[in-house]
Amino acid sequence: MSESNTNVLIIAEHDGQSLSPETFRTVTASKALSDTDSRSVSVLVFGGNDQVTEQAKTLPEVSCVISANQPQFEHLLAEPVSELVNLLQQEKKFTHILAAATTFGKNLLPRVAALLDVGMLSDVIDFESSDTVLRPIYAGNALAKIKSNDSVKVITVRASAFDLPEDIHSGEATVESFDAEITNEVSKYISEQKVKSERPELPAAKVVVSGGRGLGSKENFQLVETLADKLGGAIGASRAAVDAGFVSNDLQVGQTGKIVAPDLYIAVGISGAIQHLAGMKDSKVIVAINSDAEAPIFEIADYGLVGDLFEVLPQLIEALD
Repeated sequence: MSESNTNVLIIAEHDGQSLSPETFRTVTASKALSDTDSRSVSVLVFGGNDQVTEQAKTLPEVSCVISANQPQFEHLLAEPVSELVNLLQQEKKFTHILAAATTFGKNLLPRVAALLDVGMLSDVIDFESSDTVLRPIYAGNALAKIKSNDSVKVITVRASAFDLPEDIHSGEATVESFDAEITNEVSKYISEQKVKSERPELPAAKVVVSGGRGLGSKENFQLVETLADKLGGAIGASRAAVDAGFVSNDLQVGQTGKIVAPDLYIAVGISGAIQHLAGMKDSKVIVAINSDAEAPIFEIADYGLVGDLFEVLPQLIEALD
């Protein structure tokens, strides 16, 4: 596929210290827009520090890092940042604006699309050409092919559908500062609460162990936590487990939670509702443990074990010791 003058802007997501894995995967996604000779890729870094900018400079096939580290962007509020992207677009005339379909990206890019008066292409999993994309519908049971005629395509990409770049620090981009004075009167940063954990982040983990309603209680969910720790993995949960208060909602996997595609996904006491399957069915290897032999989760599992999880998990944990 080839299109002349494909000018791409990737909006970097970070924690103030380092880029998120989803940003690296978004760089991979951008490669599908056109061939290298006709593609120019810029990365916007805002609200970070010099360390984040230096990391962005080494992203493969990125030609320019645009740095906007004024204090007003420090807390990554979508309202001033969308205005920033709008100003950048008026000056740079990008053909594509990309971000990962995380909570951050889903909050920001619809605002950008509205300011630019263009359509929004969300949760894209593949590109057929620079103006035609594929995205899942009906909880991932069907794919929609969408062509956009807008002059600028505003796109969130499902990061789990794309691999990390092979040469993750092979780039040598230039850095350009962009100063913008933006007045934000519609939102205000008050505080934030972060759950600190030594476990890997859920979207980036190579191993995910998820628990469902079958665990029965918050106390029993510790079995999932122990198994995840033995495997060096992250913890996930079905919506039923989250609604029951077993774990916090930031661990929910599914259509209304996080989309994951680890090397190994272990589903414990999860029946396999269609909304949950939409969030994890692209995992490389899926293991299901459930007492119900007719549970839908077994239809997509690579390995299935029908049994009492309260007998199976302690044996599995002991075997790993």
